[in-house]
Amino acid sequence: MKKALRTTKTVAPAKRVTFQVTANPKSEVFLAGTFNQWDSRRHQMKDTRDTGKYSITLMLAKGEYEYKFVINGNWVVDPECQNWVRNSLGTLNSVAKVD
Repeated sequence: MKKALRTTKTVAPAKRVTFQVTANPKSEVFLAGTFNQWDSRRHQMKDTRDTGKYSITLMLAKGEYEYKFVINGNWVVDPECQNWVRNSLGTLNSVAKVD
């Protein structure tokens, strides 16, 4: 009788990555990117102190991720991020690298 071979897949541990952006208090702010198939409503960012500083922390595996903020329906690159790439729409996407 043949033994069945078992394969194991090594999964890199995910890391906590915090995204932050400043917008007017009471704005609707979301994070969209390659990590959520560019879903503009999936990851809502919070302004816990009503100061206009919005943030969200995600668990992301090692790799590079393109992203944008969606502030009151407007797609915006991260003004604090110096890494970006041109997208198929002719605009820019911010790039986060997770080591």
